[in-house]
Amino acid sequence: MTLADPLPRAALPALGTADADGSWPAPDHYSLAATCFPLQRGDGDPCFAPHPAGLWAAFRTPEGPASLLLTHAAGTLRARAWGDGAASAVASAPALLGLTDDWSAFDDEAYLARLPRLVREARRRNPALRLPSTGRVVDALVPTILEQKVTTLEARRAYRYLVRRHGSQAPGAGTVAPAGLMVAPSAEGWLRIPSWEWHRAGVGPQRSDTVMRALRSAAGLERLASRTAQEAAAALQSIPGIGIWTAAEVTQRTHADPDSISVGDYHLAHFVGYALTGERTDDAGMLRLLEPWRGHRQRIVRMLYLSGVRAPRYGARMTVQDHRFH
Repeated sequence: MTLADPLPRAALPALGTADADGSWPAPDHYSLAATCFPLQRGDGDPCFAPHPAGLWAAFRTPEGPASLLLTHAAGTLRARAWGDGAASAVASAPALLGLTDDWSAFDDEAYLARLPRLVREARRRNPALRLPSTGRVVDALVPTILEQKVTTLEARRAYRYLVRRHGSQAPGAGTVAPAGLMVAPSAEGWLRIPSWEWHRAGVGPQRSDTVMRALRSAAGLERLASRTAQEAAAALQSIPGIGIWTAAEVTQRTHADPDSISVGDYHLAHFVGYALTGERTDDAGMLRLLEPWRGHRQRIVRMLYLSGVRAPRYGARMTVQDHRFH
Protein backbone atom coordinates (compact mmCIF):
# COMPACT_ATOMS: atom_id res chain seq x y z
CA MET A 1 0.00 0.00 0.00
CA THR A 2 1.32 3.41 -0.90
CA LEU A 3 0.52 6.83 0.45
CA ALA A 4 0.28 9.97 -1.63
CA ASP A 5 1.73 13.24 -0.42
CA PRO A 6 -0.31 14.63 2.49
CA LEU A 7 -3.35 16.52 1.27
CA PRO A 8 -4.61 19.83 2.63
CA ARG A 9 -7.39 19.28 5.16
CA ALA A 10 -9.99 20.82 2.84
CA ALA A 11 -9.35 18.04 0.28
CA LEU A 12 -10.20 15.19 2.64
CA PRO A 13 -13.55 13.42 2.19
CA ALA A 14 -16.25 14.40 4.67
CA LEU A 15 -16.96 11.45 6.97
CA GLY A 16 -19.26 12.94 9.58
CA THR A 17 -18.72 12.75 13.30
CA ALA A 18 -16.52 9.93 14.58
CA ASP A 19 -17.17 8.09 17.83
CA ALA A 20 -13.70 9.18 18.99
CA ASP A 21 -11.18 11.64 17.57
CA GLY A 22 -7.62 12.65 18.35
CA SER A 23 -4.85 14.66 16.69
CA TRP A 24 -1.14 15.32 17.17
CA PRO A 25 1.41 17.59 15.47
CA ALA A 26 3.24 15.62 12.81
CA PRO A 27 7.02 15.45 13.29
CA ASP A 28 9.08 17.44 10.81
CA HIS A 29 10.00 14.20 9.06
CA TYR A 30 7.25 11.62 9.06
CA SER A 31 5.81 8.97 6.75
CA LEU A 32 2.58 7.26 7.68
CA ALA A 33 3.00 4.73 4.89
CA ALA A 34 6.52 3.70 5.87
CA THR A 35 5.63 3.52 9.56
CA CYS A 36 2.53 1.35 9.16
CA PHE A 37 3.86 -0.82 6.32
CA PRO A 38 5.09 -3.68 8.60
CA LEU A 39 1.64 -4.04 10.16
CA GLN A 40 -0.07 -4.94 6.88
CA ARG A 41 0.08 -8.50 5.56
CA GLY A 42 0.36 -7.42 1.95
CA ASP A 43 -1.82 -5.15 -0.17
CA GLY A 44 -4.75 -7.56 0.18
CA ASP A 45 -4.86 -7.55 3.99
CA PRO A 46 -8.61 -7.29 4.73
CA CYS A 47 -7.93 -5.46 8.02
CA PHE A 48 -6.47 -2.44 6.20
CA ALA A 49 -7.64 -0.18 3.37
CA PRO A 50 -6.16 2.90 1.70
CA HIS A 51 -7.41 6.47 2.16
CA PRO A 52 -6.38 9.50 0.05
CA ALA A 53 -4.34 10.92 2.95
CA GLY A 54 -3.70 7.88 5.06
CA LEU A 55 -4.91 4.48 6.05
CA TRP A 56 -7.89 2.62 7.46
CA ALA A 57 -7.29 -0.13 10.03
CA ALA A 58 -9.79 -2.37 11.80
CA PHE A 59 -9.09 -4.37 14.95
CA ARG A 60 -10.44 -5.45 18.31
CA THR A 61 -9.91 -3.59 21.56
CA PRO A 62 -10.88 -4.64 25.12
CA GLU A 63 -14.09 -2.61 24.65
CA GLY A 64 -14.97 -4.03 21.24
CA PRO A 65 -14.09 -3.69 17.54
CA ALA A 66 -13.11 -0.41 15.94
CA SER A 67 -12.52 1.07 12.52
CA LEU A 68 -9.64 3.54 12.78
CA LEU A 69 -8.82 6.15 10.15
CA LEU A 70 -5.28 7.54 10.33
CA THR A 71 -4.49 10.61 8.24
CA HIS A 72 -1.52 12.91 7.72
CA ALA A 73 -2.53 16.31 6.38
CA ALA A 74 -1.60 19.97 6.91
CA GLY A 75 1.11 19.09 9.41
CA THR A 76 -1.30 17.10 11.58
CA LEU A 77 -1.67 13.42 12.35
CA ARG A 78 -5.27 12.58 13.09
CA ALA A 79 -7.02 9.43 14.32
CA ARG A 80 -10.78 9.04 13.97
CA ALA A 81 -12.55 5.86 15.03
CA TRP A 82 -15.97 4.26 14.91
CA GLY A 83 -17.38 1.34 16.89
CA ASP A 84 -17.50 0.17 20.48
CA GLY A 85 -13.71 0.22 20.68
CA ALA A 86 -13.32 3.70 19.19
CA ALA A 87 -11.97 5.41 22.32
CA SER A 88 -9.40 2.64 22.92
CA ALA A 89 -8.38 2.70 19.27
CA VAL A 90 -7.71 6.45 19.35
CA ALA A 91 -5.84 6.13 22.66
CA SER A 92 -3.55 3.53 21.04
CA ALA A 93 -2.92 5.68 17.95
CA PRO A 94 0.23 7.59 19.06
CA ALA A 95 2.14 4.33 19.60
CA LEU A 96 0.69 2.80 16.43
CA LEU A 97 1.79 5.92 14.52
CA GLY A 98 5.32 5.49 15.87
CA LEU A 99 5.19 8.72 17.85
CA THR A 100 6.59 6.96 20.91
CA ASP A 101 9.53 5.52 18.93
CA ASP A 102 12.67 7.48 19.83
CA TRP A 103 15.49 7.59 17.25
CA SER A 104 17.48 10.33 19.02
CA ALA A 105 20.27 8.02 20.22
CA PHE A 106 20.55 6.46 16.76
CA ASP A 107 20.58 9.87 15.08
CA ASP A 108 23.26 11.27 17.40
CA GLU A 109 26.21 12.41 15.28
CA ALA A 110 28.71 10.36 17.26
CA TYR A 111 26.63 7.21 16.85
CA LEU A 112 25.98 7.80 13.16
CA ALA A 113 29.73 8.15 12.63
CA ARG A 114 30.17 4.55 13.82
CA LEU A 115 27.71 3.16 11.29
CA PRO A 116 28.54 1.78 7.85
CA ARG A 117 28.29 4.39 5.13
CA LEU A 118 25.32 2.74 3.40
CA VAL A 119 23.37 2.76 6.70
CA ARG A 120 24.16 6.46 7.26
CA GLU A 121 23.08 7.26 3.72
CA ALA A 122 19.87 5.24 4.07
CA ARG A 123 19.00 7.10 7.27
CA ARG A 124 19.77 10.46 5.64
CA ARG A 125 17.40 9.62 2.79
CA ASN A 126 14.73 8.16 5.11
CA PRO A 127 14.47 10.40 8.17
CA ALA A 128 10.71 9.80 8.29
CA LEU A 129 10.81 6.13 9.27
CA ARG A 130 9.48 5.17 12.70
CA LEU A 131 8.69 1.81 14.29
CA PRO A 132 5.01 1.19 15.12
CA SER A 133 3.76 -0.39 18.34
CA THR A 134 0.27 -1.90 18.39
CA GLY A 135 0.24 -3.64 21.79
CA ARG A 136 -2.04 -6.29 20.22
CA VAL A 137 -0.21 -9.57 20.64
CA VAL A 138 -2.85 -11.95 19.26
CA ASP A 139 -3.31 -9.82 16.12
CA ALA A 140 0.43 -9.99 15.43
CA LEU A 141 0.97 -13.60 16.50
CA VAL A 142 -1.57 -15.46 14.35
CA PRO A 143 -0.44 -14.18 10.92
CA THR A 144 3.19 -14.59 11.98
CA ILE A 145 2.62 -18.26 12.85
CA LEU A 146 0.97 -18.67 9.43
CA GLU A 147 4.24 -17.40 7.88
CA GLN A 148 6.38 -20.09 9.53
CA LYS A 149 8.37 -22.12 6.99
CA VAL A 150 6.21 -21.21 3.97
CA THR A 151 6.35 -18.53 1.33
CA THR A 152 4.95 -15.11 2.09
CA LEU A 153 2.52 -15.56 -0.82
CA GLU A 154 0.82 -18.65 0.58
CA ALA A 155 0.82 -17.34 4.18
CA ARG A 156 -0.91 -14.12 3.15
CA ARG A 157 -3.36 -16.02 0.97
CA ALA A 158 -4.27 -18.21 3.95
CA TYR A 159 -4.65 -15.22 6.28
CA ARG A 160 -6.94 -13.41 3.83
CA TYR A 161 -9.12 -16.50 3.43
CA LEU A 162 -9.47 -17.10 7.17
CA VAL A 163 -10.15 -13.46 8.08
CA ARG A 164 -12.77 -13.07 5.36
CA ARG A 165 -14.47 -16.33 6.33
CA HIS A 166 -14.25 -16.07 10.11
CA GLY A 167 -13.66 -12.41 10.92
CA SER A 168 -16.39 -9.79 11.19
CA GLN A 169 -17.31 -6.70 9.23
CA ALA A 170 -15.57 -3.61 10.57
CA PRO A 171 -17.76 -0.96 12.24
CA GLY A 172 -19.15 1.36 9.58
CA ALA A 173 -17.88 -0.76 6.67
CA GLY A 174 -19.73 0.30 3.54
CA THR A 175 -20.80 3.61 5.08
CA VAL A 176 -18.03 5.63 6.73
CA ALA A 177 -15.40 2.90 6.25
CA PRO A 178 -14.62 1.06 3.02
CA ALA A 179 -16.80 -1.89 2.12
CA GLY A 180 -14.91 -5.11 2.76
CA LEU A 181 -12.90 -3.78 5.69
CA MET A 182 -12.73 -6.63 8.21
CA VAL A 183 -11.84 -7.23 11.84
CA ALA A 184 -9.77 -10.37 12.39
CA PRO A 185 -11.30 -13.07 14.58
CA SER A 186 -10.97 -12.81 18.34
CA ALA A 187 -8.88 -15.47 20.08
CA GLU A 188 -12.11 -17.39 20.71
CA GLY A 189 -13.00 -16.99 17.04
CA TRP A 190 -9.68 -18.43 15.87
CA LEU A 191 -10.13 -21.35 18.26
CA ARG A 192 -13.56 -22.12 16.79
CA ILE A 193 -12.27 -22.51 13.23
CA PRO A 194 -12.72 -26.18 12.29
CA SER A 195 -9.82 -28.27 11.02
CA TRP A 196 -11.18 -28.47 7.49
CA GLU A 197 -11.18 -24.69 7.18
CA TRP A 198 -7.49 -24.54 8.06
CA HIS A 199 -6.98 -27.21 5.40
CA ARG A 200 -8.94 -25.23 2.80
CA ALA A 201 -6.81 -22.18 3.64
CA GLY A 202 -3.68 -24.20 2.88
CA VAL A 203 -2.50 -24.21 6.50
CA GLY A 204 -0.92 -27.48 7.60
CA PRO A 205 -1.65 -29.05 10.99
CA GLN A 206 1.70 -28.01 12.45
CA ARG A 207 0.90 -24.31 12.07
CA SER A 208 -2.79 -24.56 12.96
CA ASP A 209 -1.93 -26.58 16.06
CA THR A 210 0.57 -23.90 17.10
CA VAL A 211 -2.14 -21.22 16.74
CA MET A 212 -4.49 -23.31 18.89
CA ARG A 213 -1.89 -23.92 21.61
CA ALA A 214 -0.94 -20.25 21.76
CA LEU A 215 -4.47 -18.88 21.86
CA ARG A 216 -5.68 -21.13 24.66
CA SER A 217 -3.87 -18.64 26.90
CA ALA A 218 -4.95 -15.54 24.97
CA ALA A 219 -5.50 -13.41 28.07
CA GLY A 220 -1.93 -14.08 29.14
CA LEU A 221 -0.69 -13.24 25.66
CA GLU A 222 -2.33 -9.82 25.66
CA ARG A 223 -0.81 -9.05 29.06
CA LEU A 224 2.60 -9.37 27.41
CA ALA A 225 1.99 -5.95 25.83
CA SER A 226 2.69 -4.35 29.22
CA ARG A 227 6.00 -6.19 29.65
CA THR A 228 9.31 -5.40 27.98
CA ALA A 229 9.93 -6.70 24.49
CA GLN A 230 12.57 -9.06 25.84
CA GLU A 231 10.21 -10.47 28.48
CA ALA A 232 7.44 -10.83 25.92
CA ALA A 233 9.73 -12.64 23.48
CA ALA A 234 10.88 -15.06 26.18
CA ALA A 235 7.29 -15.79 27.22
CA LEU A 236 6.24 -16.41 23.64
CA GLN A 237 9.10 -18.85 23.13
CA SER A 238 7.87 -20.92 26.07
CA ILE A 239 4.92 -21.99 23.87
CA PRO A 240 5.72 -25.12 21.81
CA GLY A 241 5.97 -24.21 18.13
CA ILE A 242 7.02 -20.60 18.74
CA GLY A 243 10.71 -19.89 18.35
CA ILE A 244 13.00 -16.92 18.15
CA TRP A 245 11.91 -15.93 14.63
CA THR A 246 8.20 -15.82 15.47
CA ALA A 247 8.79 -14.00 18.77
CA ALA A 248 10.95 -11.36 17.06
CA GLU A 249 8.45 -10.78 14.27
CA VAL A 250 5.74 -10.24 16.88
CA THR A 251 7.62 -7.87 19.21
CA GLN A 252 8.81 -5.80 16.27
CA ARG A 253 5.13 -4.95 15.71
CA THR A 254 3.68 -5.01 19.22
CA HIS A 255 6.52 -3.27 21.08
CA ALA A 256 8.36 -1.35 18.33
CA ASP A 257 11.37 -3.36 19.46
CA PRO A 258 14.42 -1.56 17.99
CA ASP A 259 16.78 -4.47 18.64
CA SER A 260 14.95 -7.70 17.76
CA ILE A 261 16.36 -9.73 14.89
CA SER A 262 14.38 -12.36 12.99
CA VAL A 263 16.93 -15.14 13.42
CA GLY A 264 15.97 -18.10 11.27
CA ASP A 265 14.50 -16.00 8.45
CA TYR A 266 14.89 -17.65 5.04
CA HIS A 267 16.67 -14.65 3.47
CA LEU A 268 17.67 -12.18 6.20
CA ALA A 269 21.12 -13.48 7.19
CA HIS A 270 22.21 -13.77 3.56
CA PHE A 271 20.97 -10.25 2.86
CA VAL A 272 22.64 -8.67 5.90
CA GLY A 273 25.91 -10.44 5.17
CA TYR A 274 25.90 -9.32 1.55
CA ALA A 275 24.93 -5.73 2.42
CA LEU A 276 27.65 -5.33 5.04
CA THR A 277 30.49 -7.45 3.59
CA GLY A 278 29.60 -8.40 0.03
CA GLU A 279 29.42 -12.06 1.10
CA ARG A 280 26.56 -14.28 2.21
CA THR A 281 26.50 -15.43 5.82
CA ASP A 282 24.43 -17.52 8.22
CA ASP A 283 22.50 -16.51 11.34
CA ALA A 284 25.57 -16.70 13.58
CA GLY A 285 27.53 -14.56 11.15
CA MET A 286 24.71 -12.04 10.92
CA LEU A 287 24.58 -11.69 14.69
CA ARG A 288 28.34 -11.13 14.82
CA LEU A 289 28.10 -8.44 12.17
CA LEU A 290 25.27 -6.64 13.97
CA GLU A 291 26.70 -6.99 17.50
CA PRO A 292 28.49 -3.58 17.51
CA TRP A 293 25.05 -1.94 17.21
CA ARG A 294 23.21 -3.99 19.84
CA GLY A 295 20.21 -2.02 21.03
CA HIS A 296 19.51 -0.76 17.51
CA ARG A 297 19.91 -3.91 15.40
CA GLN A 298 16.36 -3.80 14.04
CA ARG A 299 16.89 -0.17 13.04
CA ILE A 300 20.07 -1.23 11.23
CA VAL A 301 18.19 -3.96 9.36
CA ARG A 302 15.44 -1.54 8.33
CA MET A 303 18.06 0.90 7.02
CA LEU A 304 19.81 -1.88 5.11
CA TYR A 305 16.53 -2.75 3.39
CA LEU A 306 16.12 0.94 2.48
CA SER A 307 19.70 1.24 1.23
CA GLY A 308 18.89 -0.15 -2.20
CA VAL A 309 21.24 -3.13 -1.81
CA ARG A 310 19.84 -6.32 -3.30
CA ALA A 311 21.57 -9.60 -2.54
CA PRO A 312 21.90 -12.01 -5.49
CA ARG A 313 19.74 -15.13 -5.29
CA TYR A 314 21.41 -18.52 -5.29
CA GLY A 315 19.77 -21.90 -5.69
CA ALA A 316 16.08 -22.74 -5.78
CA ARG A 317 13.55 -20.49 -4.16
CA MET A 318 11.16 -21.85 -1.56
CA THR A 319 8.36 -23.65 -3.38
CA VAL A 320 4.77 -22.51 -2.94
CA GLN A 321 2.87 -25.42 -1.41
CA ASP A 322 -0.85 -26.04 -1.87
CA HIS A 323 -2.30 -28.43 0.72
CA ARG A 324 -5.93 -27.59 0.10
CA PHE A 325 -6.76 -30.52 -2.14
CA HIS A 326 -4.52 -33.21 -0.61
